[in-house]
Amino acid sequence: MDEIFADFECKRCGKCCRKHGTVRLNDAEVNAIADFLKMEVPAFTDQYTDLLPDRSGLTLTEFENGDCIFFREGAGCLINPVKPKQCRDFPYYWNFPGWEEVCEGGKAMMKKRAKQ
Repeated sequence: MDEIFADFECKRCGKCCRKHGTVRLNDAEVNAIADFLKMEVPAFTDQYTDLLPDRSGLTLTEFENGDCIFFREGAGCLINPVKPKQCRDFPYYWNFPGWEEVCEGGKAMMKKRAKQ
């Protein structure tokens, strides 16, 4: 993890879960999520995944507004114990332009740095 994120603390705001984009899934993640949901893998993939735009794999389905299919206001991530690595890696290993102005943890980090 870069030092740039040393002051980052996730506030569990879910803003990273409410942005249009793809959440690439590997086979182990598909199996873990399906198991967590007590579903067979084919049923899980049919109900909760889409083909990536480049057709190279699967992504979690999102609602029309960009919310992840597993995000619920007030509850957060419904699959948190088995959420994909891509989700766990935000913002350390991937983020989007302006994320620190959207993410509550990013805002707090920037505010803390401004005081230093």
